Amino acid sequence: MTQGPTGVRREYGAKAAPYSRPSPTTTLKRARSAPYAFLLPAAVLFALFFALPIGYAIWLSFHRIEVKGLGLGKGAKEEVWAGLGNYTAALTDSELGHSALRILGYGAIVVPVMLGLALLFALLLDSERVRARSFSRLAIFLPYAVPGVIAALLWGFLYLPDVSPFHYLLETLGLPQPDLMDGGPLYLAMSNIAVWGGTGFNMIVIYTSLRSLPAEVFEAARLDGCSQLQIALRIKIPMVAPSLVLTFFFSIIATLQVFNEPTTLRPLTNGIPTTWSPLMKVYNDAFVGGNIHAASATAVVLAVATFLLSFALLRVSNRRTKQGATR
Repeated sequence: MTQGPTGVRREYGAKAAPYSRPSPTTTLKRARSAPYAFLLPAAVLFALFFALPIGYAIWLSFHRIEVKGLGLGKGAKEEVWAGLGNYTAALTDSELGHSALRILGYGAIVVPVMLGLALLFALLLDSERVRARSFSRLAIFLPYAVPGVIAALLWGFLYLPDVSPFHYLLETLGLPQPDLMDGGPLYLAMSNIAVWGGTGFNMIVIYTSLRSLPAEVFEAARLDGCSQLQIALRIKIPMVAPSLVLTFFFSIIATLQVFNEPTTLRPLTNGIPTTWSPLMKVYNDAFVGGNIHAASATAVVLAVATFLLSFALLRVSNRRTKQGATR
């Protein structure tokens, strides 16, 4: 027996405590709880920055501010239960209806043109005869990397007659100079901004799907005498239909949520009202009119409409896919 520097007596030949292996039940519990531990940080962030704001907006939508007397002094304004009053006002608001019609016209231009160009570019880049594929892919995708506000400012100044080089060129040639910032051409001007910025992203999604297709299918089609156009129309496009549906849903949701382009272009023209799009209506009610409860109800209505529209389109797409698979 010896005494160490700390005064603890140690005995020669003493054995260490035997290692106790955890029981199978404990190991199974740890294995089952491990995924939840990894998901916990994401769940906390989701609750704080997504679920909680949505819940608060829904709570605000069922309340209103009640003013007592002249509205002066402490306690003159009180938040009370409003029931479905804010939702009734939102659904019967003519300005919201007009903004929804504008978005429908805007989407009728943007979605087919943008997806058509994305599909065309993806098919061209997937062709064997194309040259400078990497540069072309980067050049088409690059506008998507430009922030929406900067893109709207860039195109907005190109549309202005006083500073636009296009108007100067038309004037030099003696051609008519259309006003793209007012009336019907305004839809084309704003649609051009969205198409310019969003085509690259959709092209990358479709092109990635094309590159994942098996090469044996195309080789068999060439042996059967199919041309490149026939392969594209009858083989490639049907096989990338899920990617087309995905980009279609993304485009629909982005169209319903358009805000940057009209808000940025509004100081440059008098043809864009403060409620041109539904989100502009929400912003105007909340931060200009100061009625955050009505704005919350309108936002909830837009969210529900977007969900129902996406769900209906998804059901129709899945039904057609199943019908095509059973034929």
